Amino acid sequence: MLFCQQRPGYRGRPFWLLKFRTMTNARDASGVLLPDADRLTPFGRWLRSSSIDELPALLNILRGEMSFIGPRPLLVQYLPLYSPEQARRHDVKPGFSGWAQIHGRNALSWEDKFRLDVWYVDHQSFWLDLRILLFTILTVIRRDGVSASGEATMPPCKARDSMLH
Repeated sequence: MLFCQQRPGYRGRPFWLLKFRTMTNARDASGVLLPDADRLTPFGRWLRSSSIDELPALLNILRGEMSFIGPRPLLVQYLPLYSPEQARRHDVKPGFSGWAQIHGRNALSWEDKFRLDVWYVDHQSFWLDLRILLFTILTVIRRDGVSASGEATMPPCKARDSMLH
């Protein structure tokens, strides 16, 4: 029922992110996990589109591993792909929602997501966090940007060079 996955937190230190499970562990004949779109269950698709799958992360907030607002914690395997500028997204605690989430979520390119995350790090304030919180509610209600075109969420992050301008 719950899914735990290691994610980089503040200063890149790993923590275990909690979410409701939305996918199966289905694998191909050679044992490799099938693409996300093939493993997403119908109920999981609804959980994701409503963002309810994220609610267990409230425990991560209570444990001090996350904030309500900050860059969303991505996968640990992406850490070596960040440019030094993009890695600045880890200068604050990861958040339940963030600047990138109210500006497109998973429909954003990786470059835009990192640019918005770093912008947030440079402009963080109580009033900005309050604005993000209010717009998060609207974004979730409208189910904006839940997935990139043709993806269950968004395509995997690739080599560092593809993320640089």
